[in-house]
Amino acid sequence: MQQRRHGTDPARPLYTAEERARRDATPWTLVQGVLAPVQFLVFLISVVLVLRYLQTGQGEQPATLSIVIKTLLLYTIMITGCIWEKVVFGRYLFAPAFFWEDVFSMLVLALHTAYLVALFTGSVPIREQMLLALAAYAAYAINATQFLLKLRAARLQAEADAAGNEAAADLSDHSSNGQPSPGVTA
Repeated sequence: MQQRRHGTDPARPLYTAEERARRDATPWTLVQGVLAPVQFLVFLISVVLVLRYLQTGQGEQPATLSIVIKTLLLYTIMITGCIWEKVVFGRYLFAPAFFWEDVFSMLVLALHTAYLVALFTGSVPIREQMLLALAAYAAYAINATQFLLKLRAARLQAEADAAGNEAAADLSDHSSNGQPSPGVTA
């Protein structure tokens, strides 16, 4: 079986048993689980404020503040996510299981950082700053979707592993009671 150069081997589970144990044991999993929905809520509020500003010209300060808060939350979740990835996979970024999510996260960070540079230098007019923020938000929405799909894959893997363990236990129970398993002839 050939492993792809970047990303995961299609036959490899998202987490090995050891990685899953480290994921479940580290407090950084809970930190990520709290920060992600908080960041998403701030994102939703900020999108509304930015769109309101772009449509009416009103509310520049709340829109700007919401983008800065969203960006600070992004930086926080990226730092804690790197720590989580180090604990679970042994590297701070680009672990095979999350390679493409991390690659796209770099674009998200670049766009958010470009917004802050534009804001603090005043090198870009306010309207264009808001459009830059929306571009950053579009990238964030794609990246968040990547991570949600990865979470779903992890949940499905856990369910499949549990079902496989139950089936193995049932098979073991049938074979240990002296009775042949169904479909097995003597």
